[in-house]
Amino acid sequence: MLTRARVAVARSVVRWREWLWWRTKAGHLTRQRLRALRGRYTGRRCFILGNGPSLRRTDVRLVRDEVTIGSNGIFLLFPEVGFRTTFVTVEDRVFAEDRAHELNALHGTMKLFPHDLAYCITADDDTLYLDFRRSYPAFPQFSDDLSRQAFWGVTVTFLNLQLAWYLGCAPVYLIGFDHEYKTQASTSSGPVVSTSPDESHFHPGYIGPGYRSYPPMLERMEMSYRAAKTFLEERGVAVYNATAGGKLDVYPRVSYFDLFPRAGSGTAG
Repeated sequence: MLTRARVAVARSVVRWREWLWWRTKAGHLTRQRLRALRGRYTGRRCFILGNGPSLRRTDVRLVRDEVTIGSNGIFLLFPEVGFRTTFVTVEDRVFAEDRAHELNALHGTMKLFPHDLAYCITADDDTLYLDFRRSYPAFPQFSDDLSRQAFWGVTVTFLNLQLAWYLGCAPVYLIGFDHEYKTQASTSSGPVVSTSPDESHFHPGYIGPGYRSYPPMLERMEMSYRAAKTFLEERGVAVYNATAGGKLDVYPRVSYFDLFPRAGSGTAG
């Protein structure tokens, strides 16, 4: 009980500090920048890139001129495909800490991070902070207004779906969502340190030796996926899974290459 009490107090302190920052001049300016994103891509489709191995079987170059949202180590793909996603998001603390140097050096894309990561992710013209709720009642909740708050949903994709909604995108397509991991699913809250090349993502160095990650919680991830699906469908926004294979069956599937009739079919080479 003492440990839980300390955790609760620590969370309260963090939220209080966040509450104060969002009432500073910098916080108000950040909200203004976020408001400018609302509806920016109304009527345009959006592709959310997962980081599964199937991304290697997907010609990602086809989405070069689309609205795209990537996350975490997606920057490892940029040199190969020759472009950056429109947005890059990170909400995982240990990933942000371990990859802070690369994330801070990344430019030419709009980066969105929870403000509580500002201790390792520095502010610049390409970076926008979010008022990110990591702990809240009635999990999972989906934000209707990203300029006010965003909600944690176990997977960064839950944040990305909130972003796609806020941008006005419809429909939304998912690629690279294998939804299966070589590591055993767990409800543990502590990170583990990798000792071998990464087999669960598109790049062996994604969470390679020495990098930390939290064990996947697939059931809770699917809760978030279903909550997002319900929220968006009720508002007329369809989400489709265009992944090459994988085990994510929450969303109806479509063929990725059918979305680019002039491109024909094939794989990334």
